[in-house]
Amino acid sequence: MFDDDDTPEEFDELPQVGDIDRDTVEQVMAQMLLAFGEDPQREGLRHTPQRVARMYSELLAGYRVDPVALVNDAVFDVSYDEMVIVRDIEFYSLCEHHLLPFMGRAHIAYLPNGRVIGLSKIPRIVDLFARRLQVQERLTRQIADMINELLHPRGVAVVVEALHLCTMMRGVKKHDARMTTSAMHGAFRSNMATRQEFLDNISRGATPMRF
Repeated sequence: MFDDDDTPEEFDELPQVGDIDRDTVEQVMAQMLLAFGEDPQREGLRHTPQRVARMYSELLAGYRVDPVALVNDAVFDVSYDEMVIVRDIEFYSLCEHHLLPFMGRAHIAYLPNGRVIGLSKIPRIVDLFARRLQVQERLTRQIADMINELLHPRGVAVVVEALHLCTMMRGVKKHDARMTTSAMHGAFRSNMATRQEFLDNISRGATPMRF
């Protein structure tokens, strides 16, 4: 297993560029509470605008993390050329249509072409794009494209399964409806046997999503 034990920092501690405009978020949140018919000065809500601003700073950190610092030279030259799979990577994101969360798991595979990436970097790449205002289709493609650009492998495959609160809490109100998206490059797109090997691996022993 290739990893980067000399860089133990968590995603939230990676170098970031700037921050959201917390003052404006606080002001807008206070106005929204008034628009909801609430009193922003009552005890339970007095500090809610500040809490919400801090929350969005965390949930949207993916816009500001430096991808170079995230990878941190954890790409290694190796002769290994068999399929590498990292499955069941949990993530949380925000739907850009309603600002409600969607959450799920990403399954990622690549066929090395002389280079591999440290194991911890793959979940961090997922978080880099998940911690933004997103749609699942774009999230899936961005993960696949970044791994493809970093490693120039013989193929990359990404499958993302997620539950969306915008369909669970509002609208059609279907609690168990989940969405699956995929993005394939190289051999995973052109070779059905390679693709099927990946799909068989991620379905084997799959556990239900519980959030």
